[in-house]
Amino acid sequence: MTIITEIAPAKINLTLDVLGKRPDGYHELSSLVAFARHAADHVALDTARPIGSSVTGPFGATIAGQNLIDVTLAKLAAVDPKLVLGHVTLTKNLPIAAGIGGGSADAAAVLRAAYRANSERASDVDWHALALSIGADVPVCFYSSLSWMAGVGERITPLDRSAFNDLHVVIANPLVAVPADKTAQVFRALQAPPLSDALARQQSPTGIGETDLLEIIADGRNALQSAALKVVPEVADILSTLAALPGARLVRMSGGGPTCFAIFDTAAMAQTAGDKLRGLRPTWWVAVTELD
Repeated sequence: MTIITEIAPAKINLTLDVLGKRPDGYHELSSLVAFARHAADHVALDTARPIGSSVTGPFGATIAGQNLIDVTLAKLAAVDPKLVLGHVTLTKNLPIAAGIGGGSADAAAVLRAAYRANSERASDVDWHALALSIGADVPVCFYSSLSWMAGVGERITPLDRSAFNDLHVVIANPLVAVPADKTAQVFRALQAPPLSDALARQQSPTGIGETDLLEIIADGRNALQSAALKVVPEVADILSTLAALPGARLVRMSGGGPTCFAIFDTAAMAQTAGDKLRGLRPTWWVAVTELD
């Protein structure tokens, strides 16, 4: 087999706290992260073709600047020149600069494909460190399962997904133009205070049960939400529109926005709400899915 395929699911920040700005200029985060089961990009690594990449799909033409897939291939080749690599074809189904880690998820999917293509050499590569060198969200996207993410993204605590009931969600993005440096603008608007030593030592919760998980989501927040409203005002309309859908239990923004999500009790309720939303906002990108 010369073609290895991987999915790159949307990353959803169920909670996101910014604990403070570190001396190195990065922000210390704590986030409960899940991944969409039915909203994803697709990656195909063809080891019979020369190293390179191509992009297709509904959002392929919207990628601007350096493609993280090319960065990932270059870093893989540098870390071990003997790795079997090849040509990556990305089917871009997720909107870009959306707060759902699309580029990071794509890079992580390439890493997983390369891992599978090099099973005999995989143990020689520090995949976690390699993922972090590509981007802060890439490590959690590499594992691609319900996790606590802390630090700048380097500390990952996987949670036992089988212990929890499905989370049924509607995810929405208005597909409005956002600044090229949207995330940087959002963090500047946040004006986070310097990180204290006490917060720097804060550990992610572990050993939580199903009820506790739902309580943590409800008791949590996205600390970037107010700042994002200053950069992308349309976030307010997304949140209010989702909140008005029948059965919506909780509505929140993911990452630095503008994508937002609403949680529902059942798959049927989420589907009905998603269908209604598509009728109300036909130009929006809308996905109905469960989270892993």
